[in-house]
Amino acid sequence: MTVRFLADEDLDSAIIRGLRAREPAIDILDVKAAAGLRGTQDPVLLELAFQDDRVVISHDRDTMTRYFCERIEAGGEAPGLFIVPQEPSRIGATIEAILLVWAASEAAEWSNRIIYLPFR
Repeated sequence: MTVRFLADEDLDSAIIRGLRAREPAIDILDVKAAAGLRGTQDPVLLELAFQDDRVVISHDRDTMTRYFCERIEAGGEAPGLFIVPQEPSRIGATIEAILLVWAASEAAEWSNRIIYLPFR
């Protein structure tokens, strides 16, 4: 199955706009724009992403990673979690890395994994 994404509320909107501009077919749910999701707590977002088979993209390397690990340690499954830098100078590289994942992998490859993008 093609990788689908959920953009956490803290994700820089320029990344979402860049992804959609470069690849209109990409499936990315923007929490800031989705009805009723703004302000949703991280554990709930992880559950929604898991139910909808979406990899979460976030800048939040503290709480999001903690809840992700707690979910796995409790015996649950989690969608993949991509942690991306918040530096404006890295937006282009971040977009390229996400597009590479989208074009060259399957959703199941990222399940239960935390990945730091862009790749080095």
